[in-house]
Amino acid sequence: MRNLFFAALGALFSLTQVAQAQAPATDFSRLPAGTEYRLFRKDAAGRYQPRALAPTDAPYASRAGQVLTVFMEFRTGRDSVLMNSRQLQPLPQPVALPAQVTSGSLEEALGLLLPGDSAIFRFPADTVFAKTFRQPVPPFLRRSGNMLVVLASARELVTMAEMTARQQKLQEESVRQGKALAAAQMTKDVATIQAYLKKNKATAKKTVGGTYYILKKLGTGLPPKTGQTVRVLYRGTVLATGQEFDSSAKHGNEPISFVLGQGQVIPGWDQGIAMLNKGSKAVLLIPSPLAYGPRGAGADIPANAVLRFEVELVDFK
Repeated sequence: MRNLFFAALGALFSLTQVAQAQAPATDFSRLPAGTEYRLFRKDAAGRYQPRALAPTDAPYASRAGQVLTVFMEFRTGRDSVLMNSRQLQPLPQPVALPAQVTSGSLEEALGLLLPGDSAIFRFPADTVFAKTFRQPVPPFLRRSGNMLVVLASARELVTMAEMTARQQKLQEESVRQGKALAAAQMTKDVATIQAYLKKNKATAKKTVGGTYYILKKLGTGLPPKTGQTVRVLYRGTVLATGQEFDSSAKHGNEPISFVLGQGQVIPGWDQGIAMLNKGSKAVLLIPSPLAYGPRGAGADIPANAVLRFEVELVDFK
């Protein structure tokens, strides 16, 4: 889960009360590798109060192999906010506490926390970047005093199996929501395509997957099979505006080559080109879920855009 530390560097999270509780360096405790820390816990009135480690506390060893969920904010030694985890996503970041802790690492520091704790950690930047991020210290951080400050708020301690199950459930829910949104968008796009066909008095066929195609010229022979390499001339426009976003003419009129049915192109192309034989010319009308969906593509293809392609299957082998 080391990459999750980099994800945590992208969010914004407020620990104002903890930040206000910062004290001079002499009030910080220190780990052997030089990491300075102050631990806090809310009292009954909801105020952060310092929490000391008991002499018998073995905080890291007792929780090795588990996963701590944490909100984190990263700052320079001059208190400039770098990045922060809650803005990246509303859920706390999972941090695996490995059996063998690396002295001076971020994991070592976070291993001091119990759920409900908050903390301020001050790391020598060259040490934590070498031990945790495995890369050189950014020059701007060196110029800011060679210190990385991390404000952390621990939420839960769970087993690796529990965290894996949670992440799988979240992934399944994300897939489910994505499919539901795509189905709704497909219904909308189909209505747009049918309105276009009616307005232009055109007749189209539809692939099993949902791509519409209008044959302009029938070629010869059988259509290509999945796994064969096809060569296609094309011109692509956004159906709603007619704006061209790409064409073979922009690339020296050289046909584009790709292996059919291998996901090397958008699904609408894999579906539509498979309906043509050598020498065929057609217009493909592709619903956005079979094109670039809600993300769009570059500046010329907006989100959820229905695409129109004029294509010619030059040959295949």
